[in-house]
Amino acid sequence: MATVTSSRILLRSLTRNRARLAAGTGLISLHQLAEATVPVLIGVGIDRAVAPGDGTALLLWVVALGALFTGLHLCYRFGARHLMLAIANEAYLLRGELAAKIVHPRRIRTSLRAGELLTVSSTDADNVSYLLDYFPRIVGALTATAVSATVLLVVDVQLGLVVLIGTPIVLVGMQFAGPLITRRVTEQQELAGKSTALATDLVSGVRPLRGLGAERAAARRYRDVSQASLRAALRAAGTTSRYLAVSTAASALLACGVAVLAGWFALDGRISVGEFIMVIGLAQFLLEPIGLLAIVPSWVAEARASADRAALVLGAELLLPPGTAQKTAPEPDLVLAALRHGTLNGLDLTVRPGEFVGVVTPRSADGEAIVRLLAGGVPPAEYEGSILLGGVSLHDLEPAHARAVLLVEPHHTDLFTGTVAANVAGLPAGAAVKDQAALRAALAASAADEVVAGHPDGVDRQVAERGATLSGGQRQRLALARALLAHPPILVLHDPTTAVDTVTEQAIARAVRALRHGGTGGRRTTVVVTSSPAILAVTDRVVVVDEGRVTVEGGHAELGATHDDYRKVVLR
Repeated sequence: MATVTSSRILLRSLTRNRARLAAGTGLISLHQLAEATVPVLIGVGIDRAVAPGDGTALLLWVVALGALFTGLHLCYRFGARHLMLAIANEAYLLRGELAAKIVHPRRIRTSLRAGELLTVSSTDADNVSYLLDYFPRIVGALTATAVSATVLLVVDVQLGLVVLIGTPIVLVGMQFAGPLITRRVTEQQELAGKSTALATDLVSGVRPLRGLGAERAAARRYRDVSQASLRAALRAAGTTSRYLAVSTAASALLACGVAVLAGWFALDGRISVGEFIMVIGLAQFLLEPIGLLAIVPSWVAEARASADRAALVLGAELLLPPGTAQKTAPEPDLVLAALRHGTLNGLDLTVRPGEFVGVVTPRSADGEAIVRLLAGGVPPAEYEGSILLGGVSLHDLEPAHARAVLLVEPHHTDLFTGTVAANVAGLPAGAAVKDQAALRAALAASAADEVVAGHPDGVDRQVAERGATLSGGQRQRLALARALLAHPPILVLHDPTTAVDTVTEQAIARAVRALRHGGTGGRRTTVVVTSSPAILAVTDRVVVVDEGRVTVEGGHAELGATHDDYRKVVLR
């Protein structure tokens, strides 16, 4: 597989939109050609119609000028239409590729946080697509400059040489600022991504921060990151502004030099009045294409910086093996054998089909390591031992099939913008839930029916991004309802009721037991990593994992009566 680089991304954006890009570039070049022809037509008309006083010829030249303006208008209109379609298409395709890589079932290795990934898949994707706007502008500007220089050569060789020699000197001189602009823009985009990521984290965790009284510390931290981002933005803007000022002045001086030289030649009688007006018109017209060519490095620098960040995502290493197996036993068991990862130290645990097992971990790190491994997010190279589903290694299974067999609902879960029904059923906006009975059962078992009943819109109640409009307990219930509705053969829950009251917790425990182990729909296996006595009381077996391995197991009542350490952890 070829290495993903910013150059490849930028080149691909041009090649895969080549049809629209070619049409748009051709039309924009014709527009620039027509623009350069306007002062030529006026100058020739003055010499051939105005100077001799020929009214008929003047009328013909005016008609020709009107036809030229009509043509250049149509060229720009339809050229811009092709290019806007190409830009929108490229942004859409690149955003889709970035999003697909970010949420790839095999996971990616990246140091970028969620907010930074969001910036890459939105702002940076748009910046890369703008190359499809820059390219035709560059070609059009080169066309205009070449045509103008050719006309000036015909009028007077010295005037043409001034443009042909002066333009490359201005452009080459401005290229030296390109690397500096790229560094400044890259720094700005990186810090902007970090501030976005921190803002996302703070907004999603505002309730816990208030509970801890840490609002001031969080605000101070965000202010520091935001100020750093602002300083980087000002440095980038300052560098770009100084570059634009110098480039504009240089192009203006070149055009003024052509105009002054033409005036001298007109006074000397080397060129006619019409030719003088033609040269003045071309000199004024050249301000735009030469100025545009001078600022190209700043445009390309911004696109390249964004392409660099996109390449970090698209070229990120996939952490998990592909997996090819798509079959397990209809009612698989779950076997953890000699697992070593994080704080786990040779963990052995077997969960039989249809069993409801509670896992108590006095050290939270043990529970987090178990959940992390079962979620499939840890590459095989980063742990020892094996995880078997019905005798098949977890990472030998095709990722989608593995998730269908073993579903892990972590303690910290996300909700998305949409309705309650869409979040629980995992459906796109506007899609209807087909099995309403199953939805109601999942909502009831998780006590999320109270969230629905307490709002006039019911299951159509709108949920903000990350469930920001809901309390912690409401978010937790909806996440549990989502896991229960999926009804996988093996369900792993991590502290699913920490944000609900004791009475509700007991009701949820009994309802989950009835829903998954009530004797209908086959034997479903449930593993709950928790210290909740209400949930542990309804399990078939409780396993205590301490110092990375199983230390004791048995029924909840038995362990509560005979083990002091268990009572200290559970019977609070």
